[in-house]
Amino acid sequence: MFGVLLISSCSNNYDECVYQPDTSGIQVNLDFERLDSALLGVKSKDELRSFLNEYPIIREYFLRRTQYPDDSVMMDVLYRKFQNPHIDTLQQEINRVFGDLSTLKGELNSAFTNFKYYYPEAELPKVKFIATGLDNDMFISDSLIVVGLDYYLGDSAKYRPIGLYSYMLERYRPSYITPSIMLLYGISSKYNKTNTSDKTMLADMIGYGKSFYFAKHMMPCTPDSLLIWYSGKEINGSRENEDIVWAHFLENKLLYETDHLVKKKYIEERPKTYEIGEEAPGRIGTWLGWQVVRQYMDRNDEVTLQELMQNTDSKKIFNDSHYKPKR
Repeated sequence: MFGVLLISSCSNNYDECVYQPDTSGIQVNLDFERLDSALLGVKSKDELRSFLNEYPIIREYFLRRTQYPDDSVMMDVLYRKFQNPHIDTLQQEINRVFGDLSTLKGELNSAFTNFKYYYPEAELPKVKFIATGLDNDMFISDSLIVVGLDYYLGDSAKYRPIGLYSYMLERYRPSYITPSIMLLYGISSKYNKTNTSDKTMLADMIGYGKSFYFAKHMMPCTPDSLLIWYSGKEINGSRENEDIVWAHFLENKLLYETDHLVKKKYIEERPKTYEIGEEAPGRIGTWLGWQVVRQYMDRNDEVTLQELMQNTDSKKIFNDSHYKPKR
């Protein structure tokens, strides 16, 4: 049944700018630094060593220094990679897709302007754009964001990340960069408090649901599909079949399930949730958790976003949501 209904369209206001705050008094200019050509264009090992010494955080965390037995091996591997004649083509592809980065910078400034509205005391991160020959996609901490531009070139790129399933490659496009960053901020334990002793499926669902709700507030005009990494068909199908998804969770007593092997079928990366239907997208439990959180906030309009993110009682959020499928 899920596969039949999935192709139909639906009408709702989820993709409209329903959470747009008044940020007229907030001015945000993130500290951007573009490093892709500097790293891809190194001409000697000394030049590479100087770059890595100047940016130790990139060396240690983004380039994952610990995966190499020592610095000399790391230098040899990276230098050989950057001497590959195809590196020039990769840089040209980055320039073609991203240009001067003005669009991406604008999206990030806008998202973090909304972030400062909700968290005015928060320190803003520095943002560095880099390319490593498809070595890593993104690194995020409270103080630093590193984006591997070469990972996000999209379908038209000559070179794509290797070792990823096709359904995962779909999210490595320019339009997914800022939504992914804000989602990861929403997952961060600094903002999204959770009860780590609660091992139920419901706790995972609500935790992810809060992160999506957070990200939507930072990017209120961004379609849900980009925030949750679904296709348009998948997001519409999930909405149209919400009652079927919910019935499956109830009939199989999944909300308070604690078995990791069972939970991962509905929470972790998979191309489809086959237990519900051949067309049901993966991670459907996280999407369902998002809908529960939405209904909780709709019914409790006195609760602020910050209070929601601090709430660790997933069962109370669920009970107070009085959740019912839209269909």
